[in-house]
Amino acid sequence: MTVFRSFLFAPGNHPRRVEKALSLDADAVILDLEDACPIAEKIATREVVVAACQQPRSGLAYIRVNATTTEWGYGDLVAVVRKGVDGLILPKVETVDELRAAEWVIGNIEKERGLAAGAIDLIPIIETAKGLTNLRAIATAGTRIKRIAFGAGDFTLDVAMAWTRSEAELLPYRSECVLASRAGNLEAPLDTVWAELKDGEGFRASAVHAKNVGFQGKMCIHPDQVPVVNEVFAPTAAEVEWSRKAVAAFAEAEKAGSASIQLEGKFIDYPIVYRAQRVVALAEKIAARRR
Repeated sequence: MTVFRSFLFAPGNHPRRVEKALSLDADAVILDLEDACPIAEKIATREVVVAACQQPRSGLAYIRVNATTTEWGYGDLVAVVRKGVDGLILPKVETVDELRAAEWVIGNIEKERGLAAGAIDLIPIIETAKGLTNLRAIATAGTRIKRIAFGAGDFTLDVAMAWTRSEAELLPYRSECVLASRAGNLEAPLDTVWAELKDGEGFRASAVHAKNVGFQGKMCIHPDQVPVVNEVFAPTAAEVEWSRKAVAAFAEAEKAGSASIQLEGKFIDYPIVYRAQRVVALAEKIAARRR
């Protein structure tokens, strides 16, 4: 009953921030060996983040390794594929070959260390023009990945694009993440972080927009962002109540030989009831997550 609304980053070399992140209500925490970890501390932090993943926590624990194209990428994979680690975040993925190479290493380490095949989840972040260009191939490669993430910070840097408050310029690239994920039979993707920490209204708007265009959750860089994301990417009580009514009413209509009905002034056919079923299923997952 996994829910992927909020992914909270924490720098792996800051024990207190890691401890706090793991105590919060984020669906998953990402202990960072990449951008938030200084170069001089990357190697020493590997064992630190693995040890943190062994501690009691309410959500999942992921580790963002360095890109496979860097001098730390391979060593990161060897060091952190361990029991207690739920998954890895693989940054700046640009080709299917990079993804398959990482999966080959992870799969062999799983065997060597007695982990079940596929035990380590793998989420690639698409954050360059080349990565976006190859996203369809990446999403349909048939690897262990179940979902991808979009990283606007590095992407806008790569293409020399302004990252504005409205994020209107990101719509084509967000949409491509959603379409490629669906075409590859992956789950809905995870959205980029929001960097303006003092702009709470902008952050909420960004999360709402991401949800509306088809993302299932959003990455966070501050604890205060987590409850907002959890709220935005969860159905409201009214949505759940109406969806339950719609599913029940449609089931009765089907028994009577009808596949289209009206409920409280709204037309319902199969696409509408399928959407209602998704809302109910998500609400049940969130409720199970809280228990």
